[in-house]
Amino acid sequence: MTKAIVDLQNVSKIYRRDGKKVSALDGITFSIPDGEFVALMGPSGSGKTTLLNLIAGIDKPDSGKVLVAETDMGSLSESRLAGWRARHVGFVFQFYNLIPVLSAFENVEMPLMLTRLSKQQRREHVRAALEVVGLIDRMHHKPRQLSGGQEQRVAIARAIVSDPTIILADEPTGDLDKDSANEILTLLERLNSEFKKTIIMVTHDPHAAEKAHVVHHVDKGLLSD
Repeated sequence: MTKAIVDLQNVSKIYRRDGKKVSALDGITFSIPDGEFVALMGPSGSGKTTLLNLIAGIDKPDSGKVLVAETDMGSLSESRLAGWRARHVGFVFQFYNLIPVLSAFENVEMPLMLTRLSKQQRREHVRAALEVVGLIDRMHHKPRQLSGGQEQRVAIARAIVSDPTIILADEPTGDLDKDSANEILTLLERLNSEFKKTIIMVTHDPHAAEKAHVVHHVDKGLLSD
């Protein structure tokens, strides 16, 4: 049996808004096997992004345990968490989050700047990531010179350049037209099937969710299949 790469044990998260307690997650327990492609669906405010942030170590649970790659996320200091994320997590966002003044190559290289890789090693990693997403011929283009789909592919290259343990995608097709969205979903499928990357994708789109092996629904802080 494949080991769990993500394991949530009775996890709860409460936020305070206008003096009131809002339960974002309420005692969630579930696990994700290594190499799985999981979609998280649910209405806005249901707790999907909170769940993603807990798995990434961006946020900490109020109770329960979040284990990722056998590491207890709640036990790490902020500085150790930053290093852990750099090694293990690749992020893909809805609005790409590329730096406008940097080329595609430079955007993809950013996560490697804090590593001990030499300039030549960084170059090799970046070229390999851009090759995977089919944009080696656009490496010197800046974001404004690219289509939305190409920008998202640059963002995916940036997410995979450090060979992360898991890829966390928050509405990765939410800002794209249908054809570009299909290209991105096909790329995510390839990263999962060919490169064996564990992918956890938050989406509102049933078509996008169909690409995942497993779909979990989040609503009012609770999880269901």
